[in-house]
Order: sequence, then C-alpha cells, then structure tokens
Amino acid sequence: MNTLQPWARGPFELILHAEEHLRKGEDFDRRIALISFDNSIEVSISTYLSLHPIQRGNKTYKRDDVEKWLYNYHTKLDFFNEELNGRKLIWDVERSHIIFAHNNRDEQYHGGSKGTPEKHVLFIVRNAALWIFSVLYDVSNVEQILENEIEARLPGASPQPDIALDRAIDNSFGMVEIAGQIYHASEVLFEVDEIAYREIGTRLCAELGTIKNVRRNEIHV
Repeated sequence: MNTLQPWARGPFELILHAEEHLRKGEDFDRRIALISFDNSIEVSISTYLSLHPIQRGNKTYKRDDVEKWLYNYHTKLDFFNEELNGRKLIWDVERSHIIFAHNNRDEQYHGGSKGTPEKHVLFIVRNAALWIFSVLYDVSNVEQILENEIEARLPGASPQPDIALDRAIDNSFGMVEIAGQIYHASEVLFEVDEIAYREIGTRLCAELGTIKNVRRNEIHV
C-alpha cells in the first residue's frame, strides 16, 4: 500500500514524532525517540485489534483473546507472534531484542536511569516500530512515506493539513463560528497553531483507535 488509511494515522504519527527527535540527535531527543518508537509498537497493535474486520482484511478474533492480548506490552507481542504465525512470517526483529529495547525505555520513563539511549537500542526499536506497523497496516513503503512526511515539515516547505487529523478534530469539536462565519474546528486550529493541530489530532486519532475507548457492544471481533 502506498498511502496510509485513516485508522493508521495515530500509530504513524508516533513513529513520525520519534523520527523527528531521532534526527535531531541531542541527548533529550534520543530519549524521546526511544519512548515514542516503543509507544508506537503498543499503539500499532492495540489500534489494529480495535478495527472492524473490514478494515483489517476481514480478520476476526475472539473477544476473550482480544482482551487478553491488550493486557500489557508483552501480551500484545503474544498477539503479534500469533499473527506472524498465521501469515507464515518470521520475526524480522527478534522478539528478545524488542523486549530489551522496551526495558531500556522503561528505565527512561519509569526508572531512575536518565542516561542517553545507546544507538544500537534506538536502531532496534526504530526497526521494530516500522516493521510491526508495516505488517499490520499493509504498508510496504513505510520508510518512503516517513521520509516524505519529514521533508514536508522542513523549513520552507508548505505545511498541509491531514485528512485523518481533520476528521478526528472535527468529530470531537465540530464547527466554530468566527465573526459570523462558520468553519471546521480543524481548519481554524491548523491556521492558528499547526503544532497544536498535529498534537491534538494525533492524540484524538490514537484515542479513537484504542479498544479501551470503544464501547463493548461496538467491538467487532
């Protein structure tokens, strides 16, 4: 697939956020990159499990299994392992390496260690995040899409709104009236504060794609 489906935007925005920090290269940015790449792995899986079957190739899963898989980071990897087996694929990034990077992330986020993540840890978690995303959302050229998004945000490039972010913001905030004129909330926010537009839109996309925010009777498994 050469373009992203709307439901894939939430996980992808976390990857994009991580990549931007990774490329800055400062100690703080490397810590944020590790956390965001690792978070994207969880969000990629939880979002995928919350989709309607028609959005994931008509794949269905038992409700009890979905709840079990969503329990924590490791059970989400259990699901991905079963998904790989079902698709007759192997771990492109070793599971033990992904857990190693996740433990490093926990030290950054919860533990007492705030040292700069080593490059090989960032290499592992980045590869894992892009690979898991590409498998679940059928995106064969995720590196190219990521590069295009990065270039679009370079100084001098004209920023463009994102349809998935627009929909998420408008679904939450609707229309606004300014000086007697009616506008979409996303349109106003994009023009006034693009950073807030992307941050709010990304958060809303992730929330909408997380099974915890979907009423039980709306979960299709």
